[in-house]
Amino acid sequence: MADATKFEVVTPTGIILSVDVEDIYAPGEKGEFGVLEGHTDLICNLVSGVVKYKTGGTLKTIAVGGGYAEVAPGKVNLLVDIAYMGEDINASEVTAELAAAEKAIDGVSEDDPDFAANKATAEFAKIKLAAAGG
Repeated sequence: MADATKFEVVTPTGIILSVDVEDIYAPGEKGEFGVLEGHTDLICNLVSGVVKYKTGGTLKTIAVGGGYAEVAPGKVNLLVDIAYMGEDINASEVTAELAAAEKAIDGVSEDDPDFAANKATAEFAKIKLAAAGG
């Protein structure tokens, strides 16, 4: 593939994705950014969100947790704490996960020890649903 960039997504458990891509859009700490072939070198913080990339003319998505992006000549590496391929996400399971997390924080004080964890679960469930296309 001419004008392709090697794209890898790596979590603590290993390489989740390694593919040649035409472009990538990722959720940076200062906003979404895009990478095309020939992009200048870059290292930046990532926030939880949806990564979009195009390979073989097809747009694909990944839900990622926070981490770092490294852009170098001909390659982009995302080092993230968690990642789910959009096509592998079961929207009905995630919808149930979201409902349970929202129920767990409904009416609960922000001082409750479980509030932050359940809120984070709900927010990441929304990201996974977006990556799944729902």
